[in-house]
Amino acid sequence: MPVSDLSLDVAKLRSTRGMIRICLTADPANFPKCTDDRRAVTRSVLATTHDISFDGLPRGDYAIAVIHDENSNGKLDTFAGIPREGFGFSRNPIITFGPPSFKAARFTVSGDADAQQVKMLYLL
Repeated sequence: MPVSDLSLDVAKLRSTRGMIRICLTADPANFPKCTDDRRAVTRSVLATTHDISFDGLPRGDYAIAVIHDENSNGKLDTFAGIPREGFGFSRNPIITFGPPSFKAARFTVSGDADAQQVKMLYLL
């Protein structure tokens, strides 16, 4: 099975506090949380890290969800349902109410070295 490497650039973090939590999945039913997807790739890296690599991914369609967990409590904090911490998705779709669909964030890993940039959004 052909595999590819993916480079992820996380842009527009408002601070270097806490952790960046990443969900990379090929399963639309488990986007954006990756909770029931045993093939999903999840990573937690220090918020000082902006470039993250995923090596040896099977080629195909994926979507990425990113949370800037500034207080390192392992979740996206909200106030009245509005995220208090940063979030972003592959292909940087327009956000209205709730997370985008897998289709809106979907990209294809097909070459030897693919790249995605996720621009973080902060609502509060």
